[in-house]
Amino acid sequence: MTTAQALHARAALSDGQGRFSIDTVEVDAPGPGEVRVRLVASGLCHTDHQSLTWPGPLVMGHEGAGVIESVGQGVSHLPVGTRVLLNWAIPCGRCPRCVAGQGALCERTQGVDPALGSSDVAHGSTRWRGQPIGRAFRLGTLSEFTLVRAEAVTPMPAALPLHQACILGCGVMTGVGSVINSAQVQAHDSVAVLGCGGVGLSVIQGARIAGAGRIIAVDRRADSLARAQAFGATDVVQVGDDDADLQRAVDEVRQLTGGRGVDHAFEATGVDRLAFAPLRFVRHGGTALQVSGAHGQAQINVLDFWWDKRYLVPLYGGCQPERDFPRLARWALDGRINLQAMVTRRYTLDELPQAMADLLSGRNIKGVIEFGSEAPHP
Repeated sequence: MTTAQALHARAALSDGQGRFSIDTVEVDAPGPGEVRVRLVASGLCHTDHQSLTWPGPLVMGHEGAGVIESVGQGVSHLPVGTRVLLNWAIPCGRCPRCVAGQGALCERTQGVDPALGSSDVAHGSTRWRGQPIGRAFRLGTLSEFTLVRAEAVTPMPAALPLHQACILGCGVMTGVGSVINSAQVQAHDSVAVLGCGGVGLSVIQGARIAGAGRIIAVDRRADSLARAQAFGATDVVQVGDDDADLQRAVDEVRQLTGGRGVDHAFEATGVDRLAFAPLRFVRHGGTALQVSGAHGQAQINVLDFWWDKRYLVPLYGGCQPERDFPRLARWALDGRINLQAMVTRRYTLDELPQAMADLLSGRNIKGVIEFGSEAPHP
């Protein structure tokens, strides 16, 4: 096999109608400025389920880690064999947002400025049945191989297993980054976290790393609250499904904070109607953040903003890959982020139906699809 050849890869393909299948795609050799990555593992999150109804066919997946298999012209800083984490908000490094240090808002990747050129590779990159096929977030990590711009990958330390590293690329980055980069939680601050799935538990760990004095987990499931305590929550509040239950949770959180409310509240449920709920938990002048990606309709009472509350919808935890991914990896290696406990179950690609069912049932904190070992292919 030479790096000048296209490669065949098994991949998960969504049809745009809510279904997916496993089939073979063809992944091109890298062109200038590109790298081809052999995926070792890909995490699953609810966005992957949402992608089943995006315009298809589409190669699924956006939380990936693997090994660089070949590189294109001009890529001298990423040798073949480098272990890498993929970044779904790919910075170009030269648009106004990237220059301002806001790579997650890259105007090239987001398609804001057509003058910056295509946000995907120019020559097709992946084909299915002879035709070009799209890839989720221009990555398509539920595939044995993917072809991306070099800006989409960040080297990972050898000591961090890639089946753990892969989940840093979305859920962990979103949760921890929303605490550290977006809310800028300080030592002794109080924090409430609504929803204790993968993102919520990452928020809790980020708050612990930041030195928050009180970390209050709010969830409707007792098992989720038990997990939250294991990851660093100092207090737990169980909540029901209706608005009266939510108000009781608000009252309980206020009692835990001397009647003030918390300094920072994070919504990590993914439930559209709860998008503005964190405003009810924060004190005057506090910060409410919606970090789950909920994007449907939700009602709001303008009084919830009183007085001087901030409401943020941070994208990807303000990710700057060159700063954040090495930092997350260090925190994982020193135990401040417990990736081993977060990866509840590992699956093969053929077990994706079961993995998706477990995702929807809430059985896992994080499920991971594995494609093979980290050892070089012959």
